[in-house]
Amino acid sequence: MIDGSLPRLEFWCELQCPDCRTALDDIRALRAEYGDALPVELRHFPLEKHKHAYAAAQAAEEAFAQGLGWPYVEALLARVDELGTRGEALLVEVAREAGLDAEEVELALIDGRHTLIVDADQAEGKAIGVSGTPTYVIAGQRLDGGTSQDGLRARIVEIIGRRQAS
Repeated sequence: MIDGSLPRLEFWCELQCPDCRTALDDIRALRAEYGDALPVELRHFPLEKHKHAYAAAQAAEEAFAQGLGWPYVEALLARVDELGTRGEALLVEVAREAGLDAEEVELALIDGRHTLIVDADQAEGKAIGVSGTPTYVIAGQRLDGGTSQDGLRARIVEIIGRRQAS
């Protein structure tokens, strides 16, 4: 397959959400099956109920700017329970462990350089009906996760199959 030959998969995520941690298994499986032909884009939808989700989204954007976005996101989601108690200190610690310039991540949290990206994602998510996380959007179809991931990966594969056949 040619890189980018499949529809883009948007993964609407909140980095303090335990369900998003579980959803990573689907993302990994889809990447294993389709490789680079399936572009996966992280979209931020921090929820008000999670105190550190907005800062986590900003830190993730800095990680993407430094070229290590997905490894950072995966490492952070693996410690989602800890984020609730440790907050920004954990964001910087995970950055250091992931090989990022942790001081730059800390500075990005202070200067807010990625605020517009997070705000734009959140506004777009609301506009298209995202109300919780995880949510997937592929080929114009929104698939809501949250309470149950059951069957979502199969539905994504089905949508991809229909797109490839047409």
